Amino acid sequence: MTKKHPMFLLLAMGILIALLAAACSGNTEGSSSPSPQPTATQPEVAVAPSTGVSIVRPPTDLPPPVGDRSPQAVRVDLEAVELEGQLADGVTYTYWTFGGEVPGPFLRVRVGDSVELHLKNASGSIFPHSIDLHAVTGPGGGAVLTQVPPAQEKAFTFKALNPGLYVYHCATPMVAHHMANGMYGLILVEPEGGLPPVDREFYVMQGEIYTQGPFGQTGRQVFSVEKLLAETPGYFVFNGAVGALAQEHPLRAKVGETVRIFFGVGGPNFTSSFHVIGEIFDRVYELASLTDSPLIDVQTTLVPPGGATVVEFGLEVPGRYILVDHALSRLERGLAGFLVAEGPDNLEVFREVR
Repeated sequence: MTKKHPMFLLLAMGILIALLAAACSGNTEGSSSPSPQPTATQPEVAVAPSTGVSIVRPPTDLPPPVGDRSPQAVRVDLEAVELEGQLADGVTYTYWTFGGEVPGPFLRVRVGDSVELHLKNASGSIFPHSIDLHAVTGPGGGAVLTQVPPAQEKAFTFKALNPGLYVYHCATPMVAHHMANGMYGLILVEPEGGLPPVDREFYVMQGEIYTQGPFGQTGRQVFSVEKLLAETPGYFVFNGAVGALAQEHPLRAKVGETVRIFFGVGGPNFTSSFHVIGEIFDRVYELASLTDSPLIDVQTTLVPPGGATVVEFGLEVPGRYILVDHALSRLERGLAGFLVAEGPDNLEVFREVR
């Protein structure tokens, strides 16, 4: 039988409220004709709701800038952890992670640093795991040297030769399976002298999750290799879960502040058209190339799977801004986040006409 699923109704209601709030704070995009509420086919026997631990890495969980220092030796310790986490309200999934959260830890070094990376695979893991860092010059980006069985540890060293923001991910076959389960993160190699200062920095990554059950079906969901190979995900998510950057950890800043978002796509398959509804990116370091001449005044920027970008903008008007992939049907599969800007109204820039 077919009927409206409570999960879908809640999500659609939340999306509508968010869009209306955004319209009142600086943009009417999408608010004049909200998306229809999705429907789902219910199983004949209802599945009891399930709960899991939060696997969401807060967008503020990143180390401070390296700044203007000389190259040095840096040690990085990561652990591959498999755990049952909350994918959505009443929905759990077995994630494979770096450090128990999605995305993995934000790594921050300087060009010229010598990095010694240790990867441990937790004793409770079932599968071997590894790491490929796109910032590494060497076979497999480190994956050749870090195929780690459960309860073991391996290490290697590399020199950070090129500044930029780079994706890292597990590279154990099937690689796309490990990535879809949450094994990805970002490493920033700061240029000499560091990046220009801003008031707030945030860490956001987009990914897909391929579940056997349809979007919104409650209970424990399991991975579908058929859907992965067909590239038909059940969920699109920021930082690992539905509502991760909306209900659980919205981005917060103040009017008058400058914001920098380190944004990457873990994928494994879909390109993101990253956009913040109601804002314009003052500067975009396209494809995360930390050039001295970023693009200016950009509305939406493309980020491929396994790629990243850095965007910066100032906040002139208070309100709630929505982070989206402008392939907007993905909103209906969980892909939305909030940036909440607090402060006085700026009627010269934005106001209602009565």
